[in-house]
Amino acid sequence: MPVASPCTGLCRLNPDSGYCLGCWRSLEEIAGWSQMNNGQRLAVLAVVARRREEGDPRTGEPGSA
Repeated sequence: MPVASPCTGLCRLNPDSGYCLGCWRSLEEIAGWSQMNNGQRLAVLAVVARRREEGDPRTGEPGSA
């Protein structure tokens, strides 16, 4: 079973961080998602989790973790 996309439907890239405001992926990660295997997708999800912990891409504020 394929790893599900983290897309939230809020598809706007922050011009400063380059990350989507909804799912925290980069444009390259979003565009490549359909071609990735499950291992690659899980690796992207791990990077996304770290991004969320480190801060808000909309404001640059640190995360709560």
